[in-house]
Amino acid sequence: MKEFYFTSESVTEGHPDKICDQVSDAILDDVLRQDKKGRVACETLVTRGLLFIAGEITTKGYVEIPNIVRNLLKEIGYVDMSYGFNYDASAIITAIQEQSPDIAQGVDIGGAGDQGMMFGFAVNETPQLMPLPIMLAHALVKRLAEIRKKKILTYLRPDGKSQVTVRYIDGKPAEVTAIVLSSQHDEGVSQKKIRDDLYQTVVEYAIPKELLSKNFKLFVNPTGRFVIGGPQADTGVTGRKIIVDTYGGFGKHGGGCFSGKDPTKVDRTASYFARYLAKNIVASGVAEKCEIQLSYVIGQKQPVSIMVNMFGTEKVPSSKIIEIIRKNFDLSPAGMIKKLNLLRPIFRKTACYGHFGREEEEFTWEKTDISKFFAEAL
Repeated sequence: MKEFYFTSESVTEGHPDKICDQVSDAILDDVLRQDKKGRVACETLVTRGLLFIAGEITTKGYVEIPNIVRNLLKEIGYVDMSYGFNYDASAIITAIQEQSPDIAQGVDIGGAGDQGMMFGFAVNETPQLMPLPIMLAHALVKRLAEIRKKKILTYLRPDGKSQVTVRYIDGKPAEVTAIVLSSQHDEGVSQKKIRDDLYQTVVEYAIPKELLSKNFKLFVNPTGRFVIGGPQADTGVTGRKIIVDTYGGFGKHGGGCFSGKDPTKVDRTASYFARYLAKNIVASGVAEKCEIQLSYVIGQKQPVSIMVNMFGTEKVPSSKIIEIIRKNFDLSPAGMIKKLNLLRPIFRKTACYGHFGREEEEFTWEKTDISKFFAEAL
């Protein structure tokens, strides 16, 4: 039997990089709320006592950036000065300009906002058709945030991370062999208490018992202390958690991040649509695993290439699948935006716990409503 181990990680909403992703997407949401034709390319940097927000925004609306940022930080949980970072006591600096007219002239006619290649992936390991390691890693940090916000464990602070290692046999997930769970905490809490509490309230809640190896290893705050965290300890930047955002390393990534980019940016929209296609191909029964690459030229409407890889699990040739895609779906930015209904203020929610494998109403690219097109090929 062929055996290998695969590891994925996730981070909480209080992690510095994720703060930045959420700020960038919250600003995007406010633009779209006022102006569906607004253009946004927004980057955020956060460090101790400071957020710096820069980028290109063209809109008829007015975005009160400081208010958006402070409300977001408060919601995340940076409300105590002892955390070394506070929603009400941090400086917010902005450096915003309009989108370049050289770019706008290509986007205004419906072309892509940039060149690049984007990937979508799906595999039948989980009900969400996502790789198991990243889904478990997300489940751990979601639960970590939940018990903090509900004050089930009152000593937890906003920053945190998870990591899950899964043993595969013959390409199928067999068991979880290692878990890393790190959570920022108050001063004076013993390592044993934190480990016991997180095992009982997080690991046992988020990881199905039947998946745990008999000898699985649990690492909780492996250095033995995690009091200093968040922007006090680590500078964050938008777009530094792109593998957390996608497939945990199991599928390829085109390189461009998603957060802070309006839907005319194919980095975001084509990645969503490629996932939509890949998921529906797997859902249709055509393949057990599927990866799709789309590539675009700035200012041009349709992709210059489409690649479909089904890793030897296909029941229909990839050439036939590409033919179905080209015949039935408009892969221009405008076509993808319309199909997925993306001109809505839905993006701040995507900025934590992954852009894929989500079952909330906003995540239209997770629907399997087009699987019939591929099933007919069988």
